[in-house]
Amino acid sequence: MRRREAVQLELRAKTWGGKRKGGGRPRTTGWVSRKARPEFPKRYPLHITLRIRRDVGNLRTDECFAEIQRAFLGGCEKFGMRMVEFSVQPDHIHLVVEADGKESLTRGMQGLAIRLARAINRALGRKGKVFADRYHQHILKSPTEVRNAVEYVRCNYAKHLRKRGKMPHPWDIDRYSSMSGRAVTYMHDYDWSALVVAAPRTWMLERAVDRP
Repeated sequence: MRRREAVQLELRAKTWGGKRKGGGRPRTTGWVSRKARPEFPKRYPLHITLRIRRDVGNLRTDECFAEIQRAFLGGCEKFGMRMVEFSVQPDHIHLVVEADGKESLTRGMQGLAIRLARAINRALGRKGKVFADRYHQHILKSPTEVRNAVEYVRCNYAKHLRKRGKMPHPWDIDRYSSMSGRAVTYMHDYDWSALVVAAPRTWMLERAVDRP
C-alpha cells in the first residue's frame, strides 16, 4: 500500500496540469497595454482617454468641472504638448492633443494628470488615486481621423445618451466639453478670462477645429 501511494505521489509531481507557479495566462493590470508607447511625428494629433476609478464619483457637476477647468488652464500647454479639445464624462475624460514628440506627450500628460487628480480630489473632498490606469492614446494619421476624433470628443455625451435610449436635441451643446464656449473660457471673478485649451498648430487639427 505504501509503495502504491509513493508511485501515485511521484506521478502527480510530474504532471503539467492544474495550478502551478507561473501557469495560466499572463496577468495584466488595467485596460491599457503596458508595451512601450510608439514614436510619432509632431504633425499627428492624438486622441487621449483617461479613465476614472469607480470609487471616485461623478465628474459631471458644476463644482467638479470648475476645478477641472482650472487644471486645464494650468496644464493645457506644457512641455511641447497642447490640449486642444476635451470632453468630461462621469467616469472618463477625452482629449485631443498635439505634442512635439513622444517625450513631450509623456511629460505633458503626466503634468496634466497630476493637476486633474488634485482638482478632482479637491472638488469631491477625497484623497487617493483618481485614475484607473495610465492614459490610452490613439495616433491620428489622416484628416478624416482627426475630424472624426474631434467630432467624437465634442459629441461624446450625446453618444452616451443614445446608448441609454435617450435622444439628445441636435442643437444641444455639452457644457462640459470644448463644444461650449463657456467651458473653454476660464473666468476669474469676471476680472479677467483665459482659454483653457491651446490653439492647434498641426495642419490637420487647425482645419478640423472650429471654435464656437
